Amino acid sequence: MSQAPAGHTRRAVLVVDDDDRVRAVVRAVLEADDFEVAEAADGFSALELLASGSDEGPGAPARPNVLVLDVMMPGMDGIEVCRQIDHRTTKVLMLTAREDLATRDASAAAGADAFLAKPFSAVELLDAIEALSIDDPAS
Repeated sequence: MSQAPAGHTRRAVLVVDDDDRVRAVVRAVLEADDFEVAEAADGFSALELLASGSDEGPGAPARPNVLVLDVMMPGMDGIEVCRQIDHRTTKVLMLTAREDLATRDASAAAGADAFLAKPFSAVELLDAIEALSIDDPAS
């Protein structure tokens, strides 16, 4: 597993899923690979976190450059969250139990950069997020 190069800020990911267990698993996998991880349990909270995130000053939370979004959440689903974010600064990995063509197409139309079906392996998750982090437009 790769580590962030010395002298670089940690890679930041926001994990958005209404299932506490999924968020905990994703967090554990990403933190073991030196990602900085924030969590949100729904789409509204995710948008609030993104709006308040910054890269300003030591100790400030890093603005996520990758968003891991569940599709099916109460209130605002992941596809709607994906439509509302700034894709110039944030890459999106849709992580969902729904892997039908309509969901994939809707995710892509909303601006998602990658799609990973549940259940997933730690290797698949890391590969997808690391690929998006490398392509980070803000770096």
